[in-house]
This record gives sequence, C-alpha cells and structure tokens, in this order.
Amino acid sequence: MKRKFLAVVLLALCAILAPAGRGADPPVDWIQLAPPAPGDNETERFENELLSNVRNPSLGVFRSTLGSPPRAAVVLCPGGGYSILAIVKEGYEIARWLNTLGIDAYVLKYRLREFGYPAPLQDAALAIRFLRAGAQERGIDPGKIGIMGFSAGGHTAAMATTLYASPDTRTGGPLDEVSARPDFSVLAYPVVTMADPHTHQGSRANLLGNAPAAEMIEKLSLERQVSADTPPVFLFHSADDEAVPVENSLHFALAMARHDRPFTLHVVPSAPHGIGMRPGFGLASAWPAALAAWLADRGLVPTSAPAGSPAR
Repeated sequence: MKRKFLAVVLLALCAILAPAGRGADPPVDWIQLAPPAPGDNETERFENELLSNVRNPSLGVFRSTLGSPPRAAVVLCPGGGYSILAIVKEGYEIARWLNTLGIDAYVLKYRLREFGYPAPLQDAALAIRFLRAGAQERGIDPGKIGIMGFSAGGHTAAMATTLYASPDTRTGGPLDEVSARPDFSVLAYPVVTMADPHTHQGSRANLLGNAPAAEMIEKLSLERQVSADTPPVFLFHSADDEAVPVENSLHFALAMARHDRPFTLHVVPSAPHGIGMRPGFGLASAWPAALAAWLADRGLVPTSAPAGSPAR
C-alpha cells in the first residue's frame, strides 16, 4: 500500500514538473475511420495550431514506450466550439503527456459544424469501437479504453460517456455491434449543457443550428443523461471561466452523485478558458497532477513504468 501511494505521489509531482510541451509534434500515423463522402472534394485546413473543415473522422496515433502492453488507451477530443479543433494544444500535447504515464493516446479528428449532430457522437463512438475491436493487435487493454475532451470536445466526450448506447452512434458499418462505452472519461472545462443560461451559445449553434428543438436541447444536455451505467469521470474547471461557466461541470458532478457513480471534480479559483496543460496559470496549471493521480488510482498507469518519463 505504501509503495502504491508513493508511486501516485511521484506521478503527481512529475505531472507538475514536466507538463505537456508547447507545440508537440504531430503523430507519424493517422488511421482513417471512414472514407470521405462520395463527391466531397473539400479539404481540411490547418493554420496557427487549429484544424478546420474536417471531412472524415481519423485517429492520430501516439503510442507510449513505457511499461508493457496491453496498455490503457485514451481517445482525445480537442475543443473549438464545434467550429475548429485546437488540435495541438488539446490534442498532440495532451497525447505526449499521456505517453509519459505509459498510456497510449489517439487524437480524434471529428466532424464539426459542416455536419452537425450526430456526426461528432458517431465519430467518437466509432473511435472507441475501432480501438476495442482491434485491441489485441494494437496492444490495448479492451477494458481500459477511455475518452478525454476539452471545451466543446468535452461535450463530444460527454456524449460518448452518456449516449454510447444511443442508436445515433450507429453508422451502418461492421463495428456497430462492438461496445462504444468508454471505461473512463476525462472532461476538461467541458461544455455539458445545451440549455440556457449555462450553455456555450456558439457550440450549441454549430452543433444544433440557431433554433434547436426543445427535445434536442434536452437530449444533448448531458447532465440529464447520466445513468447508473455511466463510467467513472474526472472533471476539471475554473470557477471564473467566462466562456463555459463552471456550472457545466458542477451539474454533471451532481448528476453523477445522484446516480451513485464515481467521479472526481477538480475546480480551481481562476484560469482563462482553454489552457490545456500549458504552464503559467498558477494553481490551474497543476491540474495534470490531480489527473495523473486519478489515472494511477484507477489502475490505468503501468506500475513498471518510470513515472513521468518523457515520451520518445
């Protein structure tokens, strides 16, 4: 017990001292989860660390060299208001950080406002199904596949966390019968609700249009979709977030408590929205330490891995 506690402490310290690096390199390999629609000749656009106009879902592969397979794996959903993806700050950098813990990471390019709902949910569910179906060949533990999202990507991750059994996740492909339920979920300053007054208006409009139906607002206000089967969740938010109010995380945490589901809520007094894991934000920049300890406590970090070593 003492040895396990010491390992968790070391992980937490390393998470503070070696945060995700600014401008991490992109992945070497991309996995196309679905082909572009016939006749779709549009192309993605990447500028200033931001990706837009995503046409078909794909996964950027970041494999850890620490520990021995099978490893835990995380599908990463960058934020961007369902308009763009902050794919460097909330994708590549987070993936490299997870690799230092001995966890494989897969950055998800998911479809955005050009497609609307249910495209992001379908893409997230397909990513989980794909990894679970191919877990053995990829050295992944099929019972340790999680999802992690930031801001609007947090909404995508929260959809995958609560609506994994919805018919809306189905694409008509051969993987539809594979479980899309994540085994754990990390939501960082997430958009959770589509309801006023705490929704993020831009995310709602981009996902559902300017005049969404009441039933869609209800369905995609994900604090209302938590159930007795919702997987364990870690939430991070700042109390003074001016873009996505902290009530998004608070209401999700309350829903988890009402259903007696395991969760950790990490709220800091002050930080701007969208910090990722970059340093320079005082107490808020220490949140990776809390997350590292949570992941270790859930048995997702290999005990043989030298905690916090840089990814290679």
